Amino acid sequence: MSVASKWITGAICSFAGSLFVVASPINRQALVERNCPVVTDFDPLSSLSVGNGEFAFTVDPTGLQTFPEVYAEGVCLGTQAQWGWHSFPNTAGYTPEETLVEYDFERGHKEPYSVQSKKGNDRHKGAVEYFRANPHRLHLATIGLELPAGVSQEDFSDLSQRLDLWSGAIKSHYKLNGKDYDVTTVCHPDLDMMAAEIKSTSPVAVSLRYPYPTGLFGNDGCNWEADSLHAVTFELVSPDKAIIEHRLDSTVYYTTLSWEGKATLTSKGDNYLTLTSGQPGLTFTCRFSATAPADAQPSFAETATASASYWANYWTTGGAVDFSACTDPRAKELERRVVLSQYLLGIQCAGSTPPQETGLTYNSWFGKFHLEMIWWHQAQFALWNRPELLDKTLGWYRSALPAAREIARRQGFKGARWMKMTDPSAVEAPSSVGSFLIWQQPHIIHLAELLYRNSQSDSVLAKYAGLVEETADFMASFASFDSVNGRYILKGIIPAQETLKPDVTFNSPMELSYWHAGLRIASEWRRRQGLAPKAEWDEVASKLSSLPMADSLYLAAESAPDTYTTLRLHSDHMAMLGACGMLPPPPSFDLPVMKNTLDWVMNNWNWGKTWGWDFPLTAMCAARIGEPQKAVDALLLDKPTNRYLPNGHNYQDGRLRIYLPGNGGLLTAVAMMCAGWDGSSGSSPGFPSDGTWDVKWENLHPLP
Repeated sequence: MSVASKWITGAICSFAGSLFVVASPINRQALVERNCPVVTDFDPLSSLSVGNGEFAFTVDPTGLQTFPEVYAEGVCLGTQAQWGWHSFPNTAGYTPEETLVEYDFERGHKEPYSVQSKKGNDRHKGAVEYFRANPHRLHLATIGLELPAGVSQEDFSDLSQRLDLWSGAIKSHYKLNGKDYDVTTVCHPDLDMMAAEIKSTSPVAVSLRYPYPTGLFGNDGCNWEADSLHAVTFELVSPDKAIIEHRLDSTVYYTTLSWEGKATLTSKGDNYLTLTSGQPGLTFTCRFSATAPADAQPSFAETATASASYWANYWTTGGAVDFSACTDPRAKELERRVVLSQYLLGIQCAGSTPPQETGLTYNSWFGKFHLEMIWWHQAQFALWNRPELLDKTLGWYRSALPAAREIARRQGFKGARWMKMTDPSAVEAPSSVGSFLIWQQPHIIHLAELLYRNSQSDSVLAKYAGLVEETADFMASFASFDSVNGRYILKGIIPAQETLKPDVTFNSPMELSYWHAGLRIASEWRRRQGLAPKAEWDEVASKLSSLPMADSLYLAAESAPDTYTTLRLHSDHMAMLGACGMLPPPPSFDLPVMKNTLDWVMNNWNWGKTWGWDFPLTAMCAARIGEPQKAVDALLLDKPTNRYLPNGHNYQDGRLRIYLPGNGGLLTAVAMMCAGWDGSSGSSPGFPSDGTWDVKWENLHPLP
């Protein structure tokens, strides 16, 4: 049996690796606390967040959102919830059907795609613009200190802010006008609620400002110049509690504001409220909801206790990796990135819908999520022994299934074709690139497989079997048979490397590998359920085209023989490495060719045009083909898009100041390098065995 065949067999049949490898348990609290971020100035890229996966609240060094304008072009001071969406009025009456353009990829039928087409008429272009920007995610409110006129961040001194990762609390200290302030900020683990305790020797005022949305890409989502388009009203329901209603177009949501002791809530202006204490300091809680709340609100103390309990359990039961015994000078920084990434993904990406690439902090792509990125955000939850957080999100696929079926039907395919860019409603957003991507299709199969491997439970099979089945049906029907060469090809696509055109591109390596792995896993799911195999799945998987190569290097696609001579073809994602790394290799895999390809990429790729998940993608390839030193080097390459900010966020550029797929990819790669993959042997097979990487880990699962 070939090396590739052994790996394929292992990917389907064996659950290799152990949850524990250390002789003595890792001191989890010491590991976490030595990596808590500390902030000492108003750095626009160092804001800190609290959250629970459904809701997040990001603050400046005051412990609140006092200076949002300072952070507007940095890591924005966002207040976002998974349910918080808005659409501008559709006054022109646009319909999704008006975004469709027919293509002929020579499959015997026309295929309508929702695209941005330069050839479209004004009506088409208007519909495209509307459905790309609507719905968009809301910034719910800005909650900050209400300061006297003329006071700026320069008036604050002795700043010291620390995110206590173990308890999920941000603790801020500073002086203003010679007076000390100590602020503790927390988020309730089960409610869309922040809470703050401000200790001071003088009364404190807090502002609540409600913006109208911008509906734009990549900003904080706050239009402060549109007060006439929305309205805030409040009702005082008790001396220490008010319910605030924010009405904007057809969207309405509520804020329940509670405080301790004497305080007065007043309207300062349009959509602008202030809460002023009648005694030193101020303690309050602020809960957001899509419907008017009816239940009692937890106090600050109750919220802080619940937060501490949740985060202690999060850190105790999940995976852990301790790099303190490593002698490589980069190990300390890698540990920092790993710990902070676990926190950020826990607060930003563990919700009831897939996360956007900037999480619950600020809007990228109008706040919509990209389904090809869900693997990079959330595969790590299963590998780091937090499968319940992945399971929580994957439930959205069931609600989106009717829309996915309709996309497949209108294009002439079976099963369900998953959209690329969407929102909780599952309406497909038009895209000249995204509508032709296909590598998001097998994600639900692969992620469901990760969940099954964690539990080996029949309940997981029953829960996801329908999604696996319909996804595999689409994949088999999408592959085109090349009768001349007796093989199936993948055409009419834009690969994960988004520099190729759909009308000429066919047979990209990562997609071929993922089609093979996805169909094989789907067949195994039928076997586990006692069902007969589907002949069409096995037929396509067994006759898929070989991975394209030339001059002993894997190509970006069979249709791109100039991969290594044309700059745009060795920019963006080096997706050919994904054919063996994040995935087990297909039978046509050639190990020496992949090693050559890895070396060429490491030495020659246009790294200035890459993304945060390209580094873990490269590391996983290196690990799986037996190059652990190169795996570490790839993970820690000193490149602009592999920068990790003091708060742990993966920085890309001025447009994407945070990029959570990079954080998720880092955790996936580290879990694989520690716990291994199907067919690997030994502990930490992805790290060098020369003594410089004495990595201690526990509670990790291997990658298939």
